[in-house]
Amino acid sequence: MNILLWILQVLLAFHTLTGVFWKFSNSEQAVPSLAAFPHALWLTLAVLEFLCVVGLILPLFLKNKAKWAAYAALFIAAEMLLFCVMHLFSGITDNSPMLYWLVVAAFSLFIAYGRLVLKPVK
Repeated sequence: MNILLWILQVLLAFHTLTGVFWKFSNSEQAVPSLAAFPHALWLTLAVLEFLCVVGLILPLFLKNKAKWAAYAALFIAAEMLLFCVMHLFSGITDNSPMLYWLVVAAFSLFIAYGRLVLKPVK
């Protein structure tokens, strides 16, 4: 289980880092359902996502920081669910972005559950 969680953590970290670069190179206007976000919030989310990347990977080097991965995954899941809510209220009928965000949220919640509840042997 520990190996599976590490694989998922690395994949989520890579995914989130890609999102950080995307947020810095594109505005919130690039995703119509997220256009209501102020630009400052958009950039703040990018910085917080970068901190989540660090939180997902740092326990690999500092074993006593294992809960950071769970907290980072919980933040990413909450962000994805926020994006889903924004999409629902935007009135846009194409739900493909929402499906994507829900899948990322599910993986993030699984990582958090694994790190907080299952407590795999290290």
